Amino acid sequence: MFHHYRPKHKDTSEMMDTEEETNSNDDERPELVSASTSGTSDKGKRKMDLRDRSSKCQSPTKKTRLDTEPGSSKENILSVVKATMGLVEVGLPNQDNKFNNFVKQSIHDLETDKRELVGVFGKTGAGKSSLINAIIGEKNLLPSGSVSACTTVMIKVEANRQNMKYEAHIEFITKEEWKDELWTFLNLLKDNADQENDEDYCDTVEKLSALYGEEWKNKSAENLMEYKHFKEIPEFLDSQKKILTCESAKELSVVCAKYTRSDSIDGEAKGVKRWYWPLVKCVTVRVPDNEFLQNVTLVDPPGNGDCNKSRDQMWKGVVGSCSTVWVVTDINRAAAEKEAWEILESASNLVGNGGECQRIHFICTKSDHIEDWDDQSAAGVRDLIFKRNKHAKRKVNQKFSKLNQVKKHFSDECFKVFTVSAKEFLKKKHLDADDTEIPKLQELLQDLNDCHPETLNYVSGALEILSLIQGASRSQGDDKTDVCTELEEKMKNELYNVRKSMEETHRSFERCLSEGVENSKSSWERKLNSVLHPPKSKDKGFHRTLKCVVQNGGIHKPRGRKEINLNMKLASCLTDSIDEEFKKTFPNEGKNEPFNGIINKFSVGTERMMGEGQKYDDVELLLTFLSTEEEIIKTKLKEIIRERKKIIYSSLMRTIEEDMQECYQRAAEFTGASSLDNMRRTIMEHVHNSGNIMFEKAKNEMLNQLVNLKMEILEKLEKTMQESIELSLKTDGASIPDVQAELELVNLYYNELM
Repeated sequence: MFHHYRPKHKDTSEMMDTEEETNSNDDERPELVSASTSGTSDKGKRKMDLRDRSSKCQSPTKKTRLDTEPGSSKENILSVVKATMGLVEVGLPNQDNKFNNFVKQSIHDLETDKRELVGVFGKTGAGKSSLINAIIGEKNLLPSGSVSACTTVMIKVEANRQNMKYEAHIEFITKEEWKDELWTFLNLLKDNADQENDEDYCDTVEKLSALYGEEWKNKSAENLMEYKHFKEIPEFLDSQKKILTCESAKELSVVCAKYTRSDSIDGEAKGVKRWYWPLVKCVTVRVPDNEFLQNVTLVDPPGNGDCNKSRDQMWKGVVGSCSTVWVVTDINRAAAEKEAWEILESASNLVGNGGECQRIHFICTKSDHIEDWDDQSAAGVRDLIFKRNKHAKRKVNQKFSKLNQVKKHFSDECFKVFTVSAKEFLKKKHLDADDTEIPKLQELLQDLNDCHPETLNYVSGALEILSLIQGASRSQGDDKTDVCTELEEKMKNELYNVRKSMEETHRSFERCLSEGVENSKSSWERKLNSVLHPPKSKDKGFHRTLKCVVQNGGIHKPRGRKEINLNMKLASCLTDSIDEEFKKTFPNEGKNEPFNGIINKFSVGTERMMGEGQKYDDVELLLTFLSTEEEIIKTKLKEIIRERKKIIYSSLMRTIEEDMQECYQRAAEFTGASSLDNMRRTIMEHVHNSGNIMFEKAKNEMLNQLVNLKMEILEKLEKTMQESIELSLKTDGASIPDVQAELELVNLYYNELM
């Protein structure tokens, strides 16, 4: 938290009166013009017509009069402080030096656009679209209600900060990727020509028929890549996004259908001849002026295991970046719903140790569904719903407590159950809004929005920059030299403590991984056989399934069944060995900090120095700047760690996946009656011959990643704090402008926000 700046000169009201007198001549005052809705900024930026730039070293605020009345809205505060910092930047001397460059870059860095991702998982028909519509108050935004038409691409829902339109930004896969898919599809169909009931066969036919109708039959991949098939979507051919803009949510839902959903007989879908969803990677729907989406993006991801590499990578990236996961299912079978729990289990390592999820919300939909509703009194209906909701919550919590694989990544504290009725919340026909827990979910979204208070972050950052400028402009003499020496000595000791703690973590991981390697060597054969030799009842047509597995790099998601992932099977002993240590070292939940809190403990001692009476009064502003800069670098390091830990955790499976690719390619070449046995033998022989080396290689890769992270953290800590010390305490203040007025003004707003 930024320290409260204590003005030592005239008070703010006196300063503001003086400003008004000084700036009575409007012709010499820069004009602040509000940005129009068609501007490029999405954060309420202001265009500045700087009419007078002749005196750049003069205090910028002395050249302007701003509306600075206390009690202003956050939007007004933000716009005034942004304008002030723009003028401060203009007022810097026109010199190319470290100090000026640092200040200018810091002002630009104040603009952030951090969003919290909420992943909304659940099978078709669970009510995901209705739930999203109800929560954000847009009942016609995402189409719902049809079992035959389901969402088939990733959909993101976020705020439109550019204008008041409803927009859909459609991102396609590349032409090359689609051509590769066509080749795979056509070969699969040729191999399975007599298997029209096979799930993979049906899935392929559905994709081709959606895009081409009947034209794909008996055509080559080259024929199907001709321009005539894509003339309605030139953006696909040009590798660009397609943007749809509408006046209403309902209109956008209609025009989006062909890009997001499988074929449907519903309403507007009757006239659709071509469905482009097989070519779509992601659709971002932007909603204007929505209070629940200020800093939150809702993500509705399709099932994983997509054969398209870029689509699969996007799925993993987005899911791994979700700070909150919603698992949505029908309340009638919430605890027994197999697919909902499989989704949670299969994604647990990706959102847990391999991601940044802090909370899981299991949402039971359609809680208003009561038989013989009209025969019950209102009180009777409420009583029935209350009892059923309570029963459902108890059963779901009991189920969660038994999920050992999920519990490796998440504690009971992060798991909550909600019962909702989107229909009743929107219509309020039989029940009050309080009878469904959608308002609670809205509160949770609002809390996520508040995690990133744009105005407070900007104002506190501006206060830090102004403290540096003003402190550097007036501090002189031996005091700065003594303080600098003391801080640098303290920094060396603190860096030693960080290094020591991280090396202890490395040794703990090495012990765990060594055990994991030994377990992998003794169990890989049994684990592979459990996949390669399914029970006889499931063996029918397994050669086609295994062919898809090897063609897709060891991973395949049959429709309606569990994902098959040979790489994950081979890496399971390694990941199991480090899951507990990983969760402790890189926690997602609660107040625990990475690396046992050693980053948080790092301090060069500015707090202590500022608390020592009048001793450091002359450099107090600079110590304030350094204290805040210290917090900023620690926050940045935590963000780096959060992203890097995903790479570190996935490195075990990624190393094994890379080692297995040559084996999969050889296995994919087999055809004919003995292809199943040949594929099995090829896979088993490869692991037998290279398994020991492969598991050791995976272990070493993870340990190398940890070393690299340690070195980056130490380097960034030392470099950032050393540069900050030099900028603040070793800069000649002679040419630095006086920003006392701006500092007091921004401090006024900071105190008001706090």
